Amino acid sequence: MSMESGVGSFVVSKDEIFNFEKLNVYQKSLAFLDLVYKTSDTFPKMENFALTNQFIRAAQSISLNIAEGSGNTVPLFIRYLNIAKSSVRECIVCVSIAKRRKYINEEIEIILRNQLILISKMISGLITSLKK
Repeated sequence: MSMESGVGSFVVSKDEIFNFEKLNVYQKSLAFLDLVYKTSDTFPKMENFALTNQFIRAAQSISLNIAEGSGNTVPLFIRYLNIAKSSVRECIVCVSIAKRRKYINEEIEIILRNQLILISKMISGLITSLKK
């Protein structure tokens, strides 16, 4: 794909990726985000600017903080990873609310919670490995 920019032209190869894109936890967080979009699509329209919006923003925040922190110093990366973990907890609350409001069934709740548990453990593992 060739694009013209103000300083000349450049070619972007689909094989070129950022380092954070290689992280399994980043890939898992994107898969979770896809599921959140799909799940929240079934929520009542009255939730569009409430729970739906909050759930999507919290899920996006997981991936965004992993990506944003990755290009920084180790202490700063760890800080962003901790913010991503906070977003995981925020998503857990959104899942709980959705279940209590009967927007999702128990099966979907378990799937969402299990993915969040896995992502949280992966972030914790990454933090541990960065501290070594």
